[in-house]
This record gives sequence, structure tokens and C-alpha cells, in this order.
Amino acid sequence: MIAIKTEGKPRTSVLNPKNVQTKVLIPPNKSKGLLSDIKNFILHKPDIPTLIKFKSEAERKDYRYRILQRLGIEVDNYKIFNIHKIGIDAPAKHIFEELLKWSGDSSCWPNHIAKVVKVDNQLENLLIYLFGWTKFPSWYKESMLGRTLIPLFKLNAITIKKIPDSDGLDNARYLLYKSSGGYPIGVFSMYVRSSIEEQQETELSQLFLVVGFNFYGKENWSERKLINRLWEGIHDRVTSNVLCRFKQLSEWQFEKFQNG
Repeated sequence: MIAIKTEGKPRTSVLNPKNVQTKVLIPPNKSKGLLSDIKNFILHKPDIPTLIKFKSEAERKDYRYRILQRLGIEVDNYKIFNIHKIGIDAPAKHIFEELLKWSGDSSCWPNHIAKVVKVDNQLENLLIYLFGWTKFPSWYKESMLGRTLIPLFKLNAITIKKIPDSDGLDNARYLLYKSSGGYPIGVFSMYVRSSIEEQQETELSQLFLVVGFNFYGKENWSERKLINRLWEGIHDRVTSNVLCRFKQLSEWQFEKFQNG
């Protein structure tokens, strides 16, 4: 089938016997402000559900062990793991190159809620500030807390694996960070690999977002169901929207590459 793109509308050529329309790909719009972030990342229902759900805690534990074993993480230090996954019709190498462009100008990230700052303009060390505040706003008078804000995230790279293992058939690449700061994540990873047909994965690649929560080392926090449900609900909604927008961007970029 040969699809011909017109101004904003898809149509097909006479060489397409089934006359099946192909959707014209477009990139996600960049957020315009705090209200736009809230609308696009918190209130918006994701186009694709990405949170992996398990029938039992044993199944969840087995799945996360298989992923984290590849990352070399000691999983027993984290009480809760959330694993999101989305299929993307682009090669793993292309997707990973998009991940390496992660910055405060990304159209896939809620930049006005959680501003990304690269330390020395390097991906190895990232600071993410709530609302972009590196200091208390001018209307907040200096107090016993001081003027400096703790970052929402302080991400320090453990591994940035740009080249897959020579014996790896799935082209796995990943970003792996240790996290500290005001948000109770202990470890954060973006992991991409080629799809596996035996697992009924139909797109070219699969992207995982993995986080492990240690709740500041307070293990009993993981047993507070109300806090967990509220916190995880917000986290999962934002994460799904981030992945859906990243899928949209990657597929649009890959189409541009294919078309020269």
C-alpha cells in the first residue's frame, strides 16, 4: 500500500486495493503553561493504557525481577515497583536517540510542573524542580526553611547503556538513575528493546518506564493504602500520558526519517 499525505488529511493511492486510510502522523504540541500541563498530563485520559497489571503479587515480582535483573538493581531495597510499557513503531535505536534528547524543552514531559535542568548540560545528572522553582518565589518571605528548594528529583546516572550487548537479540538500551530529593523514588529507568513476537508484541519496539519507590526509607508507608492509591493514581496517569506523547513523537520522527 502506498499512502499519499495531503494537507492535514490522509488519503490513499489507487495502488491501495483495500482503500485503507493511513493516519497522518503529527508531533505532540508543546505545553504552554502550568494549566496546560495539568490538562494534558493529569486530567487527560491516556490514549493507550500503559501500566502493566498483574493477576498476583507473585506474577508482579517475577516480571519486575526479569527486567531489573538486566539493569543490575537490588530490588529488595524498594517496596513498590511500577512498570509501564508502550509499543512504538520505530526501531529501538531511533527511540533511544530520542530519549537522549530529554530536556526541559521536551513536548513529552510536563515541563511547567516538573522543570528539567541538566547539570553542566549533561544527561548524567538531572535536577527536576516543582513548577521550575529553584528558590522560593519572591512572595514567600525568607524563613527558617531558607531560600533554596529541594529538587523534586535529583537524578544521578548509574548506567546509560547506548550500545546493546553483542549477544543481545533484543537490542536493549536504557537510562538508569538513582533518585533522591523531594519525591520518594529510589530508582528510575527508561528501557527500550525490540519487540518479541512470542509475547504478542506487534510494534517494532517496546519502551518501559520503571520506577522503584522507597518512601524515604520508611517501609511502613508502603502499607498505607489510601496514600498509595492517591499517589500512584497521579503518578500512573502522568506516566501514561508521557509515554503516549513519546510514542507519538518517535513515530512522527521516524516517518520523517524514512521520507528523507
